[in-house]
Amino acid sequence: MNVAFIPVRGGSKSIPLKNIRPMCGKPLVYWTVKAACDCKRIDKVYVATDSGRIKETVESFGMDKVEVIGRSRESASDTASTESAMLEFATERAFDNIVLIQATSPMLTGEDLEKGFTLFDEEDTDSVLSVVRQKRFHWRTDERGYAKPSNYDVYHRPRRQEFDGYLVENGAFYMTSRKDLLQSQNRVSGRIKAVEMKEDTFFEIDEISDWIIIEALMKKNGFVSEENSLKEKAAKIKIFLTDSDGCLTDGGMYYTEQGDEIKKFNTRDGMGFRLLRERNFIIGIITGEDRNLVRRRAEKLKMQEVHCGIVDKLSVVKEICEKYCVSLDQVAYVGDDINDVEVLKAVGLSFSVADAQAEAKQAADYVTEKKGGDGAIREIVDKFFIPVAVEK
Repeated sequence: MNVAFIPVRGGSKSIPLKNIRPMCGKPLVYWTVKAACDCKRIDKVYVATDSGRIKETVESFGMDKVEVIGRSRESASDTASTESAMLEFATERAFDNIVLIQATSPMLTGEDLEKGFTLFDEEDTDSVLSVVRQKRFHWRTDERGYAKPSNYDVYHRPRRQEFDGYLVENGAFYMTSRKDLLQSQNRVSGRIKAVEMKEDTFFEIDEISDWIIIEALMKKNGFVSEENSLKEKAAKIKIFLTDSDGCLTDGGMYYTEQGDEIKKFNTRDGMGFRLLRERNFIIGIITGEDRNLVRRRAEKLKMQEVHCGIVDKLSVVKEICEKYCVSLDQVAYVGDDINDVEVLKAVGLSFSVADAQAEAKQAADYVTEKKGGDGAIREIVDKFFIPVAVEK
């Protein structure tokens, strides 16, 4: 059994609670936990912490492989070594091999860990660690204060492409067996091999300046949380459309004693549409129902587009795009049932509600926490459109 072990303290002094501070839209520790879960060779991921807030944050990720465990006060102190936490863990749990992963290396990927296991499986290999190749010229001073190069000939300076450079530990991960860990009392021992990671992974987070550098590098390398990715899509949206029943309402059909149909709309959704309209979004309803009360609700919300009794919703969306000279990727749509799936897949940003049909949820980019008619539209507006609109 292969386990990942990620020790995270709550008492960081340089950057308080840095392990759950947002990095590219997610808590810092999220990225290494995700990398461990993405590695097929890792059977279980243990996050060891002395902080209730960190425990709560990691558990909110909802990753099946992950278990948050405690650690003693001694192993979480400022002076305690990482090995002390590893040994504490190894004496209490049964496993074959352990991968120590440090949360301060958020650019680690599951692919890096897979490469580590490939080396670890080779004959005559006891441990593996991650490194970065650096091509810098090193100097040292002698006892008289004179400087001399230590890794090249000053009279024959190699070109960068001809220089092998040297390997530097980047602290991202270390692999060894439980047996060797307990025997050596060290994270690596015996015959050690190294996995080279990308040059950008050289940095670890110790100070705020490191944070700024790494976050910029992560963005450059495509490490963007799903939520941030959707916000980038939201920045392009010009038209916001929704189905009616099941999205603006709870999907129920209510009748008076006289047989009149009534529907329950949510005032918070109404404010959401107002906020969109004030920011110059085109807003509208496309519904398969043909009801005057839906038209009256749309009129009250001052919607520019109201289409009732529609069977082919995607054709209507395309007509609206032509009318306003926009493309499909500039349209956002909210739907909850199978007749919305085609549109959900076609537009630039799609949403479904918490109690929608499974097919609609699967097709949507984002599923709300709120149910239809319970403020789901307002949730979408507040989460994705108001911050984007303000930044404009």
